[in-house]
This record gives sequence, C-alpha cells and structure tokens, in this order.
Amino acid sequence: MTDTTVTQDPSQALKRRLAARVRDLRKGLGLPRRALSEKSGVSPRYLAQLEAGEGNISITLLHRIATALEVKVENLVSENAPWDRDVDRVAHLYRAAPEEVRQKIRSLLAPQNPAALRAGRICLIGLRGAGKSTLGRLAGKALGLPFVELNRDIEEHTGMPLSEVMAFYGQDGYRALEAEAIARTVEKHDRMILAVAGGLVAEEVTYQQVLERFHTVWLRTSPAEHMQRVRAQGDLRPMQGNPAAMQQLKSLLSARTALYEKAEAQVNTSNRTISGSLNDLMKVIAAKGFLEAPAE
Repeated sequence: MTDTTVTQDPSQALKRRLAARVRDLRKGLGLPRRALSEKSGVSPRYLAQLEAGEGNISITLLHRIATALEVKVENLVSENAPWDRDVDRVAHLYRAAPEEVRQKIRSLLAPQNPAALRAGRICLIGLRGAGKSTLGRLAGKALGLPFVELNRDIEEHTGMPLSEVMAFYGQDGYRALEAEAIARTVEKHDRMILAVAGGLVAEEVTYQQVLERFHTVWLRTSPAEHMQRVRAQGDLRPMQGNPAAMQQLKSLLSARTALYEKAEAQVNTSNRTISGSLNDLMKVIAAKGFLEAPAE
C-alpha cells in the first residue's frame, strides 16, 4: 500500500504565520502598506510579497518591520499565539517616555497597599537646621537601621562635593541627581532612615516618590532656631551681607509649610534638647507603626 501522507513544509508554515501577523498588525494600527514602508525602510513591493507569504526575508529587515509595528521581532514568528499587541505597544511607549512619566506609570502599576510600598523606610524632611542629620543618625543607631543622608549619597555617587555638584550640574541637574538617589535608596533598602534637603519638597515628582516610598516625618522648629543651628554648624552664609535673611527664612518656611504638612507625622524640636527630640521621634515611629510589617 502506498503512503500518500504529505509532510507539511515547516518553512511554509512559518511564512504563512509571518504573513498573517504582519498583515493583521499593520491593519490594526491603521497603517497603509506605504506608511509601513516609510516607517520601516522596507519597500512596498517587498512588504506585499511578505504579506502574501512569498520570498525569504532577512532578520535585519524583519527587525525593522517589527520595530515599525511596535512589537518584538519574536512575536512575529513565534508559534505561541496569540500575543497581546497592546502590551508590546505600551512597552514601546514606556521605553520612549521621560523618567517622570515612567515614575508615574510605575506608581500606578505598583501594589496599592501604601504601607507595603513604604516598607520600613522613614524619611525626615524639613528646613536646614531642624535636626534631620543629627536625629536621623541617632535614631538609626538606636533602632539598628542604616542612616542615609541624601546629599552625602549624591556626593559619593558623583565623586565630588556638593558645592561642585551644584556648580557642574546646576539646579536642574542636581534635582535630577536627587531623584535618581531616591530611587537608588529605595532599591537598596527596605528598612532605613533617610534625611533629605529642605528644598526637595518643592520638586513635585520627587517629593511624591518620597511620600509613596517612605513614612515621612517633618522635623520643625522656629525660624530663630533654624538660623541659630545653621550658624552653629559654622555656616554664616545665611546672614553674611544679607540683613533680610531672617525675613527670607520666614517667607521660605511659610511657602513650604503646606508641603511639609503632607508628612505622616511631625516632631517639633523647638526649645528641645537633642535627647528630648530623639525621644519624641522614637515615640512617633513606634506610635505610627512605621517599622511594623504591613498587614496583607
């Protein structure tokens, strides 16, 4: 008895699958063949042959077509169908988006339990001289947590002191480095205490990232004590040649108060000793359960 079974040519099956997927994707995007040709750099005649299941296309041309159709090249030839074209298109748009847009997308797609997002991370905010560095370091030591001062992290990452960072990168460049440092810190630590510069709260995207990924505490004090503590640190810049420095400080504090009030908790260090303020901070951390594992 003669065997009349016909074995299907695998290459023909691949060509048909490729033809159908290119054709369907092109039509799904509303692209005439000539428009796809312009996007991919592949001639309309060659595209017509491809969609008809004819000819042998090189991997280079196939990659151009996949890029123009906003999908991965493997999705055009894989035997595992169907695939979600929208997923590939969103991925393509995400890769092309600026970092602030990608941050918002990540935030939308992240787990929605705020406590889980913040884990055991605590961030101290407030104007310079409120005690962020001193209290952050002491609280970290008492709680057995790493303490990170964001400006120091930026200095280590760039290999230059903050004054040179500001001179070299400018204000906008520094703010970009600040955002990168926040993301780096979140990636590295699930439990820690962070102190940030007083002006970070004025950067909407970066501050939102802090509010989402850290339990925040506003360390506050009076304008007079802010100025006194900065001078005690040996920095006379706020006062030198500027008799209106105190009024400017008051205006700055007033302008940022609404932003600082977004913090989950506040600790007033005015007229308090370091040990007293540290005790107040430790009480807030315990009362708010900042270091407790979030409920599932």
